[in-house]
Amino acid sequence: MSMRELVVLGTASQAPTRTRNHNGYVLRWDDEVICFDPGEGSQRQLLHTGVTSIDLTRICVTHFHGDHCLGLPGLIQRRNLDRATAPLPVHFPGTDAEYFHRLANASLFHSTIEVRPEPVGHDGQEFHTRAGILRARRLRHPVATYGYQLIEPDGRRLLPERLAAHGIDGPDVGRLLRDGSLDRDGRRITPAEVSTARPGQRFAFVMDTGLCDNVYALAEDADLLVIESTFLERDAARAAEVGHLTAAQAARVAAESGVRKLVLTHFSQRYSDAAEFAAEAREHFTGELVVAEDLDRVQVPKRRPAGAAAPVTG
Repeated sequence: MSMRELVVLGTASQAPTRTRNHNGYVLRWDDEVICFDPGEGSQRQLLHTGVTSIDLTRICVTHFHGDHCLGLPGLIQRRNLDRATAPLPVHFPGTDAEYFHRLANASLFHSTIEVRPEPVGHDGQEFHTRAGILRARRLRHPVATYGYQLIEPDGRRLLPERLAAHGIDGPDVGRLLRDGSLDRDGRRITPAEVSTARPGQRFAFVMDTGLCDNVYALAEDADLLVIESTFLERDAARAAEVGHLTAAQAARVAAESGVRKLVLTHFSQRYSDAAEFAAEAREHFTGELVVAEDLDRVQVPKRRPAGAAAPVTG
């Protein structure tokens, strides 16, 4: 059975706290298991989730500030220790590739696995995955930073009752899908006659950034948006100065972009009450809202019905 969920490894920005680990997120999307921004301690946090290093199919690093990447050496070496056999693609800002290579070789170990660097070289670059297109967008931060958007292509869902009405079963179903048509009782049957449209889903991951056009581009029509809200609005000037978002800004982005479920994370250690982030976001966003805690599991919403427009949430 397919599974689509976000597993939260850590939610702190810059420095971990007694209750929040450094960043780390795992997106389970059917056969793809993508780790985003493995901060320090991510290897240990995985032990609490049931996700293993071998499960990971790729890693995406938004940028090379330590709270987003210092867990990378541990994940690579643990994957080696666990004797993974599949190659592991890793995406990261290509202009800072030297930091990836330093992290991947941070200590002595006997390497038997294939780590496959696939750097992001430009805004809008796309990578093909089993789940769909993984698109990177340049964000606004003091160092090279990219957000990521996973876009599942639209498809079709076969309807058993219509297949049965046309006498199509067994290997003929595969032939219909492969060839685009099937002759039956003197007439040609197409997939459209025995199926219904299945809209693809979207996931967006937006970390350290000031407000910019690409934040909206990444969030557009996302079924699940994971976005930094490092600051509260009372510290908006500081947020703008260092290239971060407030909870209010993140919520407005979600509302204006048709997001279905919003996950706020990457909280500054200066705040002790997570309820403040929820209250601030609720002033702008009325859809599903999660103020992330370490080890949360957040389900991707069920697929929108065919033809359904993105809801107005704010």
